[in-house]
Amino acid sequence: MVPLGKLKKSPKNVRKTPHTEGEITALAASIASVGMLQYPVVEPELGPKNKPTGNYLVNAGEGRRLAQLLRAKRKEIKKDEPIICIVDTTHNATEISLAENTIRSNMHPADEYEAFAELNQKEGMSVEDIAGRYGVTPAVVKQRLKLGAVSPALLTLYREGAMNLDQLTAFTITDDHARQEQVWAELGWNKNRPAILRALTEGQVSTDDRRVAFVGLDAYEAAGGTVTRDLFDEEDGGYLTDAPLLNRLVREKLQRVAESVVAEGWKWVEVEVEYDYQRSAAMATIDTVARTLSDDEQQQLSALQDELELASNAAEQDDASEDAYADIERLESEIAKLTEEAFVPEDIARAGAFVALGNNGEARIERGYLRPEDVPHEEGEGDGDGKTAPLAAKAADGLSAALTAELTAYRTAGLQNDLAQAPELALIAVTHAVAAKAFYRFNDLSCLGLSLSAISLSGVASGIAESVAGQAIAERHAAWKARMPEDGEALWVFVSSLAMDELLALLAHCASLSLDAVQRSNGGSGRTALAHAGTLAKAMPHDMTRYWQPTVANYLGRVSKERILEAVREGRGEDEARLIAGLMKQAMAERAEELLNGKGWLPSVLRPTAQEKPE
Repeated sequence: MVPLGKLKKSPKNVRKTPHTEGEITALAASIASVGMLQYPVVEPELGPKNKPTGNYLVNAGEGRRLAQLLRAKRKEIKKDEPIICIVDTTHNATEISLAENTIRSNMHPADEYEAFAELNQKEGMSVEDIAGRYGVTPAVVKQRLKLGAVSPALLTLYREGAMNLDQLTAFTITDDHARQEQVWAELGWNKNRPAILRALTEGQVSTDDRRVAFVGLDAYEAAGGTVTRDLFDEEDGGYLTDAPLLNRLVREKLQRVAESVVAEGWKWVEVEVEYDYQRSAAMATIDTVARTLSDDEQQQLSALQDELELASNAAEQDDASEDAYADIERLESEIAKLTEEAFVPEDIARAGAFVALGNNGEARIERGYLRPEDVPHEEGEGDGDGKTAPLAAKAADGLSAALTAELTAYRTAGLQNDLAQAPELALIAVTHAVAAKAFYRFNDLSCLGLSLSAISLSGVASGIAESVAGQAIAERHAAWKARMPEDGEALWVFVSSLAMDELLALLAHCASLSLDAVQRSNGGSGRTALAHAGTLAKAMPHDMTRYWQPTVANYLGRVSKERILEAVREGRGEDEARLIAGLMKQAMAERAEELLNGKGWLPSVLRPTAQEKPE
């Protein structure tokens, strides 16, 4: 029996990496509960002339010494509490320490899970009691109890290495052992955690579903809905068990949104949870027009534009603060509000709107659509069979206007990047643009009258800056900007001093920034301009598979199941499409992304047009 205060850390202890605070806390809790099951091995400390000092060096059991000191600090035991020790002066101290730390076998995690479950179910210990006894958090105890409650047959597979821990955690979402075993037996090649969860929660709704984001968990639970939590989800997610209730709440909330849209004066407003792309694509639309500003609004706009110019100049300084960029965003937002286009009241009275659930859990409102009976018929209109052409440019190939614009934004970025690397062609393109202005369009008389409108693509494709083409364009622009003189008046000297290859490269970069091949719902680039983009694409040459491939986020999750299957059928073949035909929409989209990765498949709006294909 050695007083606790007489035990000291041994320099011969081979464990040099100290115990963590959590390990010592857990060990102290265990000792307080069941005592010290393994005694420290010590030897007397020798002072000058090899005389004992009265202290003892702990060669094996430093963690237990620290745990007892923690208990003494908490006043659970006395500072000089007698500690049972094994005094060993016969064997080598280093060998003793090494043996204790290496010659050991840890219990299998499954044994630990079942032991925790037994303490809870048979011994009646609460989650908090178990957590306190073993120095872990209640959340960890709940996880281990759940794992211990999984089917014994599956725990056996885990012990044998036929199932990993990640897979095992997925089965904790239900307590039905028969269902757990059935799912494991029926899973095909894909037995990862998401696949197991999808099978076990079929008919339920994940908490990260857009419907949940729209309604809110609190509203769902207030209406009597229940949620099964996934204790192993890093985002504290789970599954809503009452899908019909959730769908009803979604429709009710969309209906409330629709009431506010009706108040805008539309002739009709339809509510559907899923937006009908094909139907809206076949309908005519009305156009927005620029709003006429009052004198006060015009003065306000001019003042905002002047303020924006000053803020932009300030942001370009080396010592620019974050506030400068915040000012620019605020000013741009205020200018956008003043200059945004709007529908004409007379058109609103004969057109309608769709209210649906957006991709990110927001209300999606699509305004300005005309039913066939509301489309004005004028002499000469129609396509020869009595059908009236839409009043505005519509999305290509039956896709939504927003998705068409986003996809063609990626195409535009690719074309821009390719044109920037084809200086000779850029020179021809610029010459073509100058000739078009000189001969076919009236222009104000100025020094040259040639303007360059850089096209912003982030408004229709938020991920464009991170795309392959977007990053290449940004890097090229930054490299040129670093070479530009600070004084704009010195620009002529800089440009005129460039060698021909650099001059052409700069020209190509500037010309590429104005290239616009985005197909927008409000018209955007005209038919002739889009055809010209195809001509440039053929001349470069241009290959969109270098810049875009289908993902759940940019395409597959935003089209119908039929289009997903069509994509897989074209990219991988009929057999692969047949294998995923029975999956639910999200699972189908995720699997399609895997199948099409690196296969060069493109939706028709991104494929080479007839004029782009080589002769």
